[in-house]
Amino acid sequence: MPFTKLRILTDHMTGKERRFSLRTLVALSTLPLFGVVAAFGLAPDTDTLGISTQAVVENVDLPKIITANSDNSFQREEHIQSGDTLASALARLKIDELDIQRLLGTEVARQSAGQLKAGQRIQATTTANGQLTELTFANAEGGSLHVLRQGDSFVSQQSSESLETRVIMRSGRIASSLFAATDSAGVPDSIADKIADIFSTHINFRDDLRRGDTFSVIYTVNFRNGEPIAAGKLLAAEFVNAGTSHRVVLFRDPFGREDYYTPEGESLKKGFLRSPLEFTRVTSSFSNSRLHPLYGFYRAHTGVDFGATTGTRVKATSDAVVEFVGRKGGYGNLAILRHKNGYETYYAHLNGFASGLRKGQAIEQGQIIGYVGSTGAATGPHLHYEIRIAGIPYNPIAIKLPGAAPLSASLKSTFLQQTASWNQRLVLLRGTNIAALD
Repeated sequence: MPFTKLRILTDHMTGKERRFSLRTLVALSTLPLFGVVAAFGLAPDTDTLGISTQAVVENVDLPKIITANSDNSFQREEHIQSGDTLASALARLKIDELDIQRLLGTEVARQSAGQLKAGQRIQATTTANGQLTELTFANAEGGSLHVLRQGDSFVSQQSSESLETRVIMRSGRIASSLFAATDSAGVPDSIADKIADIFSTHINFRDDLRRGDTFSVIYTVNFRNGEPIAAGKLLAAEFVNAGTSHRVVLFRDPFGREDYYTPEGESLKKGFLRSPLEFTRVTSSFSNSRLHPLYGFYRAHTGVDFGATTGTRVKATSDAVVEFVGRKGGYGNLAILRHKNGYETYYAHLNGFASGLRKGQAIEQGQIIGYVGSTGAATGPHLHYEIRIAGIPYNPIAIKLPGAAPLSASLKSTFLQQTASWNQRLVLLRGTNIAALD
């Protein structure tokens, strides 16, 4: 039985049982009525006082009554959101707090937490008072992890089931924001995040978005037993901003490397993202002489401050190798990335670093390296971002940044053959009101 966000499990009559019950009750209810009609059908002035009466008792077999399931169990479903912990996901499933604490203290919890991914489906069965009886984590790669109650503890078991991958096509129109529009179109959060990430080199989704802008997306979704488990890859997308069309298609080269290009084979991403945050506002600009808000004297401000709430994800603006991770004076928690051709980027005042971030680690453009905070010499949560070339700081907003390497001529024909069908589908979706095509 498919799970829903809230479903009360009850037994129901079959159609035959309903018809039998209704017919029987109607027949029984009419018996007294016919008796009354017969009484009023006697001839006038008939003497009934001398008629002897006799009580007759007869057993009547009534139909069986189908009762509701007495266990009053509930089944709920949620999807893992970006930044979720196991505890926050379980809380949304209305699980009793004591059971959440019991589960978090087990080896099962550590195993479950390691499988959490944005967009993943999680299902829970509880009693009416929220006591957890069963928990299921759907695995995007196939199978699922089942957590079962045993007394006051929990055990887990893995199941292996084959997945079916389907291609989904959806389109929508912007009324207020990108994510409101993708929600209305039924586009998974992970795909919406990918759209924002890919087009961020050409569109500022904070300032450039216009009411009436449209988007079309083609992506994969993994299904198990006819139920969607998790979104897969974004295969192609088009975003029309202020009348200008921007299109991308996914290309996998012979070495297994995947990246997004325009339909003509030009790399969409730049050598550097203009901003390390998805949605930004500049709170303090690059300056050779700025009155420091804490120290009270003028000094150079060698970067740009982006205002954001604590915990906002910070992305690497280009492919790099981690040069430094740790605490450094007024910078507070600082990550320094080393790029090609003598470029370095600084990410300061971080609340924390991405799990496992370490010196010497290879980082890809757009990869999460930390989270906005207010450590070091900071008056509030923000990201201080610098670009340095050969150790000299430059204005990150004004500097002309190098582009990404173009698609080689030897791969061009392979690229055009591989991506032709996605381009054709985007053309079909453009300008239509298609909500979804499987």
